[in-house]
Amino acid sequence: MPLLRRSVASLLWPLSLVLGLALVAAPVGAQSVRIKDIADFEGVRDNMLVGYGLVVGLNGTGDRLRNTAFTEQSLVSMLERMGVSTRGTDLQTRNVAAVMVTATLPPFSRQGGRIDVNVSAMGDAKSLLGGTLLVTPLMGADGEVYSVAQGQLTVGGFSVGGAAETVTRGVPTQARIPAGGIVEREVGFELNALDEVRLALRNPDFTTSARMARAINDHLGVQAAEAVDSATVNLVVPGNWRGRTAALLTDVERLLVVPDQVARVVVDEHAGIIVMGGEVRISEVAVAQANLTVRVTEAPQVSQPGAFAEGGETVVVDRTRVEVDDDGDHRMVHMPSAVTLKDLVDGLNTLGVGPRDLIAILQAIRAAGALQAELEVM
Repeated sequence: MPLLRRSVASLLWPLSLVLGLALVAAPVGAQSVRIKDIADFEGVRDNMLVGYGLVVGLNGTGDRLRNTAFTEQSLVSMLERMGVSTRGTDLQTRNVAAVMVTATLPPFSRQGGRIDVNVSAMGDAKSLLGGTLLVTPLMGADGEVYSVAQGQLTVGGFSVGGAAETVTRGVPTQARIPAGGIVEREVGFELNALDEVRLALRNPDFTTSARMARAINDHLGVQAAEAVDSATVNLVVPGNWRGRTAALLTDVERLLVVPDQVARVVVDEHAGIIVMGGEVRISEVAVAQANLTVRVTEAPQVSQPGAFAEGGETVVVDRTRVEVDDDGDHRMVHMPSAVTLKDLVDGLNTLGVGPRDLIAILQAIRAAGALQAELEVM
């Protein structure tokens, strides 16, 4: 065991030494990021819009009106608004499809501006290729109409086929209309009238919020920013910036901050994916892993009598081969203290441990109290 311990340590410690030297030699500024990349300003946000509409002009790939009552009702109602009565008529068209229309209203959008819209089929339409969306009001969470969409659909997929085979590429029942929505109502928000602004961290962390507040105060020369909690930094607009909050945020969002992060290991057992942070550490632990594999192979052979034999018959003789693999070439690995998770993974990969076995090993190390990080299993 001491010989094995020295051999594994000699394999792993040079890598950890090189990694440590690289971290020491790396400039601190290389890890800095802009505030705008890790935080959002309160009030500066998108708004989700949704609407229900009809797509026409399809080449026989629309909804079956007998199967989708809402499509038929919508079509009849639309024709009646245009002065065409179809009550009591058996409609058979396949060129119409009911769709849901969604869009995102960017902050500070003004009336007359254009936004992109997404269109998705609701019924049993096969494709929206070649269709045109009719005028569709898009509403916000408050029920008010903020945009109106209409236009020719752009479909990225297609579906063609015959009686024996069908080829489908992408999703032909989803489409997009670039700049297909016109903004009809603005979301009221006066940024320059604010006396204070709150910054929300996308990855809450006390150290990062404190560093962000310190960077803002150093830039402004006054104690205007304060870290309220791990996810919020409160910025009081200084007197010389009153009425110019937008210009203040322009300077603040470009400031550089070195974010901190919690040591975390994320494991997706279904896909066999492991994602680990750079701050993960392993306490002193010994790891052994082995799988027992029993393989049974059947290879029947035909036995025939000799060419000049007076009697006999041809028979099938069973030939069974049994192999047992207990992974005897795998050994226990000893990891010294203060070793990074990368060192552990490299060492286990050298011994031929696969991703799914590695997931089980990580869970066992955490159960032993040697994984100094948060283990999140998806």
